[in-house]
Amino acid sequence: MSRVRLVYRLDDGREREISVPPGVTAFDAASWNGIAIDSTCGGHGTCRKCGVRITGGSVPPTPLDGRAYEADRLRDGWRLACRAVAGEDLTIEVPPLGTRPKAATVGVGRQVILRPAVQKRYLELAEPCLADQRSDLERLQAALDDLEPRADLDVLRRLGPVLRAAGWKVTAVVADDVLIDVEPGDTTARRFGIAFDLGTTTVVATLLDLATGAPLAAASRLNAQQPFGADVITRISATMMDAGALPRLRDLAHATLDELAQEVCKEAEAEPGEVYEIAVAGNATMIHLALGLDPEPLGVAPFIPAARTMPESRAADFGVAVHPAARATVFPALGAYVGGDIVAGLLASGMDRDRRLRLFIDVGTNCEIVLGSVAGLVATAAPAGPAFEGAAVRCGMRAAAGAIETVRLAPDGVELGVIGDVAPTGLCGSGLVDAVAELVRTGLVDASGRLTTAADAPMLAGRLTQVNGERAFILHGGIRLFQRDIRELQFAKAAIATGWSLLLEEAGIGAGDLAQVLLAGSFGSYLSPANAIRIGLVPALPVPRVVSAGNVAGEGAKLALLSRRERAGADALLEEVRYVELSDRADFNDRFIANLAFP
Repeated sequence: MSRVRLVYRLDDGREREISVPPGVTAFDAASWNGIAIDSTCGGHGTCRKCGVRITGGSVPPTPLDGRAYEADRLRDGWRLACRAVAGEDLTIEVPPLGTRPKAATVGVGRQVILRPAVQKRYLELAEPCLADQRSDLERLQAALDDLEPRADLDVLRRLGPVLRAAGWKVTAVVADDVLIDVEPGDTTARRFGIAFDLGTTTVVATLLDLATGAPLAAASRLNAQQPFGADVITRISATMMDAGALPRLRDLAHATLDELAQEVCKEAEAEPGEVYEIAVAGNATMIHLALGLDPEPLGVAPFIPAARTMPESRAADFGVAVHPAARATVFPALGAYVGGDIVAGLLASGMDRDRRLRLFIDVGTNCEIVLGSVAGLVATAAPAGPAFEGAAVRCGMRAAAGAIETVRLAPDGVELGVIGDVAPTGLCGSGLVDAVAELVRTGLVDASGRLTTAADAPMLAGRLTQVNGERAFILHGGIRLFQRDIRELQFAKAAIATGWSLLLEEAGIGAGDLAQVLLAGSFGSYLSPANAIRIGLVPALPVPRVVSAGNVAGEGAKLALLSRRERAGADALLEEVRYVELSDRADFNDRFIANLAFP
């Protein structure tokens, strides 16, 4: 998709040049790239303070521009930035700030100007009389000035009684262009949203104050769908073998989401009815299951989702008992195996707005990889398998209390970091990577991945043993790392390395051209960048260039709640990212085998 070039001339004499998809407003493009433009309404078109002057290119004036400026000012290029749609290259003169817009830091160091879809307006309306016989809805819409929200039948049923009982002093609750409620009195200080990261293993919820952008409470728990399998393929298979599995999986997802919603509301002393919107980031399978959509086509070639962009939905469609009319924002999917969680992560990391060339890796059973910059993005998915979740490891476990999460080998023994500072009971994914990387470093594992004896570390070599004829390394008591476990990690890292190396080749660049590697997801938060480099999981770069980005899917969900323009940016990514399918590459197997060896 072609992009347009915008040059912003700032009041301090500097110029900023950025490129964005056609159709983005001058205000959105500026806020996406940290350029401050005056606004008190957050770009909704109501304050008329976001004036800029178009000095190069053309932007036709809108009716709202005509209300804000006299004819001579319009001829001179003055436009409201929030209504100035960039259809061609533009030069934009930005006047000095007269106000400081509310903003919040979200994602990977991104600052977003607060413009939530949910607005509240306190209104004191004149009572109707014989001289003023406007309908209740017309009276309210007139007081809302230019918003003119539409109302459904449920709101109309409540509107008249609430207006009269409240003495015509009410708060209108508007989500985008829909009037979702009218509340008695002034409730403008209370409006909340919940951001969900609907993961295959873990689900995370964050309650946000939509007025300030502040996170008020967060909670996580295991996805209750776990009994149906640890990965998306087994859950898809369950629905194929049992007609009753899909409704049960849907109900389990709903129960998990709703329990988290009630938990964060209780912690923050917010009423569920004060939550007017939720945002859900999840892979394509999780979204299909949560909405009761048949996931079978996702699991068989050619891997087709029901839709990449889901139709308008409500929180109730996800089983979340908040405000009855609360909306649900669902991130679009790039494909069956690069889903909305990755789109949310790209939004949070701002990869499509950064001049630096970066590599995004979400390490998991299905590893999603994205390469690019503002010039363009290319993505793929690599079948890494369950090793990082601990599922295919003999003494493996998920990252919970008792899991070994860090391993360091010293000449005189083994140093372990255990979650919860309790006695170790198993090995989680980050501990597996650490253990293998340390064994490679000390020579106890050779380049082929075979456990061997290191003559220069006799005390460590003494931890080598055999169990039923299979070699193993004793980490602690009965917790052993088996030869087969090392092979599982090799297969996982080879698949991932094949994925990112093919993307680099597609882009015609080398690993040294990368400015940064982002390790995304909860697993990426605990993974040692140095050890990821040592085993070849990520490109061999200076360690500071490999960054743990954390739960970027959840951060993207927050962005969608705090700024409807950011939400539009997520939709634009569907046209920005080119997907590369690995499974039909004739050279995939050869490359995979070549990447099995440790560097």
